[in-house]
Amino acid sequence: MTVVFDPAATPPVEILAVLSLLCPEVVRDIEQNWNASVSDYARHLWRPVARPASGPAIAARSILREALHERLDVIMRPEEIGKALEEFEHRPVIQSGLHCLLLMDRITFDAVLLAWLGAVENGLSAFFGFMGTTMTMETVGREGPGWLDVGYDKINLFGLGRHKLCRKSTCAAGPVSLNTRALEAVGDETDVSRWLGTLLANQDKVFGTAADALTALNEDLIANWDRSGMALPVFIDDRLAAAAMARHLEHDDSLLSRLLIEPARRQRLDSALQEAVSSPFGRFLPNATDYFWGIREERVRKLVIRNGHLVEPDRPHGLSIPFERLHLRQALLDGVLLPNLFLMFLVLAILPRVRVVGGLRQIGYVALFHSILLAVLDENAPEERDLAAELQVRENAWGMRVIDEKISVREQLAGQPQGALFPELLRQYRLRTFAETTDDLRLVREDARWRKIGRAAIKAT
Repeated sequence: MTVVFDPAATPPVEILAVLSLLCPEVVRDIEQNWNASVSDYARHLWRPVARPASGPAIAARSILREALHERLDVIMRPEEIGKALEEFEHRPVIQSGLHCLLLMDRITFDAVLLAWLGAVENGLSAFFGFMGTTMTMETVGREGPGWLDVGYDKINLFGLGRHKLCRKSTCAAGPVSLNTRALEAVGDETDVSRWLGTLLANQDKVFGTAADALTALNEDLIANWDRSGMALPVFIDDRLAAAAMARHLEHDDSLLSRLLIEPARRQRLDSALQEAVSSPFGRFLPNATDYFWGIREERVRKLVIRNGHLVEPDRPHGLSIPFERLHLRQALLDGVLLPNLFLMFLVLAILPRVRVVGGLRQIGYVALFHSILLAVLDENAPEERDLAAELQVRENAWGMRVIDEKISVREQLAGQPQGALFPELLRQYRLRTFAETTDDLRLVREDARWRKIGRAAIKAT
């Protein structure tokens, strides 16, 4: 493990001052756990959340629970499903911010480890991790879901050509199977046995999409690393968010139906989004597509609203979907549309009152999404007024790269007990403080977006 200097007794005031401009709830988490162990910080993030109280929040939680039940049906026995959902009712937390990568990716591994620590320290049987699947198989040279980092080299995980890797999206690329020849060439070193055998056990399988493959492989890896089964990972992705969004659009009187379909409400929503983009915090907002992504020819496509339709800009023969409730709902069910980040966080977290644990950019844009929703609620509608009161408490937390080891996952695995990797790491992170692991909030200090916010705040004062 990385050795770091002894931290100060209190967190750096100037960094907390900047964070508090947008997400004071994150600052409270840091202050309360600065000298606590990392496992205690994880326990704190997975603490109970107040149950939904307003009509829209109760409905959104019911929809999310139905969607999660369908996902759990695939991987659990009925009695296990009931237990996991009941636990989620008390501690509704989702580790978000994860890209759909194999757990041999260092940042992904460290984030999932934090979620596992939080689940175990709270005695949960399962924990939920959201894996974003809209990224391409290769993001930049030899990076992305299509590549396996083995420490000293990178392997083309599915054997797809480079041209295909950079043009196909993880949620739509398929069918795929493992590049067995390249995996077998890695060798039979002792540390390799901690992950290679798990992958090769799937060498004869054909997966519908790359996202399906990565989800299944990650589940197998964690099962191998924690054979005691202390906490089961449940990986969800954009497709579950699409299923939840489709349920919100079943009725024309649901909150999201009104916000998206009623012209005056959507105009107000568009204005709130634009105002947030133009604000000093606008650099946090992803603004790449109009409410939904389109999927065509194994690739995620940017969409814009023109003449009442969602269309691909500058592609006359691309997707064209009427921006009407029933058409949007059917396209979501057919796998043609995925909600963008704003809608995704509404249906998975903000409306159903779920705490999301993400990275340094995510804590910024989730706070903005929250404020955008508050800005467009109708104070003359009792249910929306009740929701606005409930939204005074934000469930938004930092968890990506809190654990941020500088060595590869392969190096982290080496020398650890086979079959008890995660329990051994639990023991270690019960001895390391949050301040030590975050190196006195070094990552926040070096983050370009937060630095700019800090400079702007100093200039303004």
